[in-house]
Amino acid sequence: MIEYAPRPSIRAEHVLEFGGRLRRIDWLLMLAVAGLLAVGLWAIGGITRFDIPGDPNYYLVRQGVFAALGSVGLFVALLVDPDLYRRHWKVVYGSLIGLLLLVMAAGEVTRGSKRWITMGFFRFQPSEFGKVMLVLALAGFLAARMKRMNEFQTVAIAVGLTAVPWFLVLAEPDVGSSLVYLSALAAVLFVAGTRWLHLAVLGVAAILAALAVLWVLPSAGVNVLKPYQLKRVTVFLHPSRDTSGDAYNLQQSKIGVGAGGVDGRGPKDATQTKLNYLPEHATDFAFASYAEQRGFVGATLLLGLYLLVVWRGLKIVAGARDAFSAMVAGGIVFAFLFQVFVNVGMTIGIAPITGIPLPFVSVGGSSLISNLIAIGVLQAICMRSRDRR
Repeated sequence: MIEYAPRPSIRAEHVLEFGGRLRRIDWLLMLAVAGLLAVGLWAIGGITRFDIPGDPNYYLVRQGVFAALGSVGLFVALLVDPDLYRRHWKVVYGSLIGLLLLVMAAGEVTRGSKRWITMGFFRFQPSEFGKVMLVLALAGFLAARMKRMNEFQTVAIAVGLTAVPWFLVLAEPDVGSSLVYLSALAAVLFVAGTRWLHLAVLGVAAILAALAVLWVLPSAGVNVLKPYQLKRVTVFLHPSRDTSGDAYNLQQSKIGVGAGGVDGRGPKDATQTKLNYLPEHATDFAFASYAEQRGFVGATLLLGLYLLVVWRGLKIVAGARDAFSAMVAGGIVFAFLFQVFVNVGMTIGIAPITGIPLPFVSVGGSSLISNLIAIGVLQAICMRSRDRR
């Protein structure tokens, strides 16, 4: 007599299916992210040790809480099929615009910038989460028009969709995040298969726009950038001509990086950080402070972990199950790489100072949580790479 095993329930089938997908997680990527979290907390513990008298672990504890919240966000992102974002990309885009408008209407002004919404002990910065949301929305829009990617109209609409949140972020003002939005747009268009001619046209347009903002319009008496932003550009282009001290931050940053030597000074002897010679040493110039304290060895470790994340992310792009997933993965990976390059570059003088935080290291809950959620989306794409719609 033949006996048949009972068929698993629908819920059991879903559990087994998720368990099978869970084994497809890129564990090397997860290990690299865990390493970045550990190095980031280690860095913050040393960088901010003397910032709050009587409470050397104040920022470390806060960042640990944000890391825990971000880890929850990463796990939740694992559970969501990326196809859900594709079907509802308009909702994602509308939510992004709504959050940025909310900042303009009710945001908290700090140092002349309106970027944050205060929520208890946590200051929520929508532009950080917008980096992921914009990639999802653009990929959803283009995925529905893959057969029309050779038409410039499709590319123009994608640029228009990006222009709205880009302008809102630039008006905060937050030049750094606005540049990340543009880098994400370029990556998504490239992965989508945009014609080289169209990409070249966009590149020329971007150069002309930059020339207009930096040279043509100021010559006509129209200043688009704030005075301090213009000074940053001037210092970057002509550092030797600085006579008013505008290059102070950059000079102190270079001193900090060079003073670290091979194995670093350690928190107690890192005078640039400890004595606050280096402004914004826990945020914009976190890499310079970290390099001073941990030296060449510590900087190599950090940059190696970043490189590992980018490598595994590119493998996810190559193995994505469909065009939408590939575009999302490509946008996330390139935006991540862009932030690392610009932040590290501005501390050593090869990129202008823009205020872009160093992923997983700079103090700030929004940046850390949004980066972990982005990793969760990447892993969700990796888990479902063998599935075909």
